[in-house]
Amino acid sequence: MSGKLKLCSGTDAIKKLKRKGWKVMRQKGSHVMLTKESYAYTIAIPLQKELGVGLLNKILHQAEISADEFNEL
Repeated sequence: MSGKLKLCSGTDAIKKLKRKGWKVMRQKGSHVMLTKESYAYTIAIPLQKELGVGLLNKILHQAEISADEFNEL
């Protein structure tokens, strides 16, 4: 069972995903698109001061990262 997810900003989430091998592909407005080699689709992260729990869970599900692993990054 995964632990409690720590909320963070969009910028912090991007930094954490970059440590897991994701790369910034492009930015359109306030959304940054991340991609990873041999991955089916891109992940869009809004540049907000704090990402909501539901949005952050969706991003982690798409990136196939657990909450515990994300918190450690």
